[in-house]
Order: sequence, then structure tokens, then C-alpha cells
Amino acid sequence: MILEAKFGQHLPLNRQSETFAREGIEIDVSTMADWVGACTATLAPLTALIEAHVMAAARIHGDDTTVPVLAKGKTVTGRVWTYVRDDQPFGGPEPPAAVFYYSRDRKGEHPNKHLAGYAGILQADAYAGFNDLYHPGRKPGPVTEAGCWAHGRRKLFDLAKLARAPLATEAVGRIDAIFDVERSINGLPSEQRLVLRQTHVAPLVAELETWMRAARGKMSRHAEVAKAMDYMLKRWNTFSRFLDDGRICLSNNAAERALRGVALGRKAWLFAGSDRGGDRAAAMYSLIITAKLNDVDPRAWLADVLRRIAGHPASRLHELLPWKWGQQAAKLAA
Repeated sequence: MILEAKFGQHLPLNRQSETFAREGIEIDVSTMADWVGACTATLAPLTALIEAHVMAAARIHGDDTTVPVLAKGKTVTGRVWTYVRDDQPFGGPEPPAAVFYYSRDRKGEHPNKHLAGYAGILQADAYAGFNDLYHPGRKPGPVTEAGCWAHGRRKLFDLAKLARAPLATEAVGRIDAIFDVERSINGLPSEQRLVLRQTHVAPLVAELETWMRAARGKMSRHAEVAKAMDYMLKRWNTFSRFLDDGRICLSNNAAERALRGVALGRKAWLFAGSDRGGDRAAAMYSLIITAKLNDVDPRAWLADVLRRIAGHPASRLHELLPWKWGQQAAKLAA
């Protein structure tokens, strides 16, 4: 209950302690924090299995967000990173999952460490810290970069809405037409998506590029619309890569959705108490968000797994993963 309330419902431990006190139950915040640490350690084998499952994907989504961290009487800006496996858009049979990591800063060394053994497709924004991952000589192989159209659209949409810029409005309309077609092929097998994209989407992308380059050529490089267009035009190969691979999505929304809980928690509990607290939070988010992605009640799952994991055979720990647990629960309820 305490774990899910803190990391699933974003209720800080001090508020939970106050709630228990009103019911006549005195639980010190430090005691609850110790319990969180103990549970995180107990569940670490499942966190590792989720991490391995995510990193075995042919394509993952990656993103990060800020988190204030208490340090010597002040707060510094740490980061929470996520990598999400979601094969459902291309009809993949494997269950979705998300792994989270914490770091004190946003240096490129962190994604290099997180993805040290990965060599698939990474859907992400244009963060320069990812660049080493795309290097042709990288071992075990280069990561393939795939751009996020939602991110590129957002820059233009803001200008269309706030500045009422006609060229930005035109660009958003053309991009929305591409999204409309993509919605109709969501969930289809990758091979079928590829055929439909070549037929229906590729002409729209080609027209957008031609129009955008012509419009951009008439603008000053200092114009805000020009800067928004440059974000896409300078990375056109990464933005158009989805046309040649049915597994690639048009956007990185899966990672942004996974980080939404961190953003809500940031407003509720204000800051992480330490780097260790940041690591614990990342581990718990890995467990709770993965449960939610598989339509499993995190509270029920965590309560049951914490009761069983100590006596569960190590060779069968995979049975306790959210998607396996959910299947078992459904059978028992039938």
C-alpha cells in the first residue's frame, strides 16, 4: 500500500504518515523510508528481469525528465531516464515494459551506460547525449536513431497557436495528415505497415519535405519558424526512417507517457531525498509503470509478490512478472 501510494499515486511518505496518524496508527516517516528501501531490494530480481526484457526489444523508446534532489541543504536537478518496450503498434506479441534509471546530471555517459549492450532502434528526441550510441564503429553495434514527429510538430504547433504563423500552421496541417494515416495502420504487422506506408504515407512525407525546404529557403535563419523547420530538416533521415521499417513509430509518445507519473510525483513530493532515494524511485517506477502497461493493478500485484517472492524458486521468478501474474490472476478469476 505504501509503495503504490508513493510511486503510483504520488503521495509523499510524510503525508501518508499523517493519514495513518489520523486513523490512530503511528508510523514514523523514517520507518516507512526503511520499508521502501527493503522492498526495493527484495524486488530487485524482478526489476532486473524487466530491464532485460526491455533491452531485448528490436525497438525501444527513450526519454528523460528532471527531478529535484536534496543535496547539503539545497536542491540540485537530477534526471530520471526511461526506456520503454512497446511492440503493440506493429502487432508484436511481447508484453510492454518500461525500465527507469536515475542520475545526478544529464551527461551523455548515462545513456551510454544504460544502453551499453543494446544495438536496436531508439526512438528519441535529438538529445546530443545519445549521439555516441549512433556511431558506426560502436560495439556491440550502432543504435539506429528514429526521430519523433510529435516533438518536431510541437515546435511548429506552438508557433501556429501562439504566434499565428501561417507557415507553421501549414506545416502542422501537413504533418497531421501523416498522423491521420498512421492511426489507421496502428497495430498492424510491421510488413503490412511498411507496404501501406510506401503507398499512402511516403508521398505525403515527400511533399512535406519539398514544401518545407522551399519555404525555409525564403526565411532568415533567425526566424522562429525557420528554427522549428530546421529541427526536422537537419535530421530528415532520422525523421523519414519509419518509411523503411514497419516497426518504427511516428512518435516517442510511449516514453513521454511513461514519464508522466514522474512529473506528477515531482509536483507532489517536491524532491528526492538523496541519490539513493532517486535510485529507489527509478526501480519502483520500473515495476509500477510496467504493471500499468500490462493492465495489472500495481497494488494487488506488489502485495502478492512481496508475500511470495522470498519462497519462490529463482528459476521461476519470471512467473511473478506483471504480465505473467496478470494471466494467472485472470485464470483464477475465470
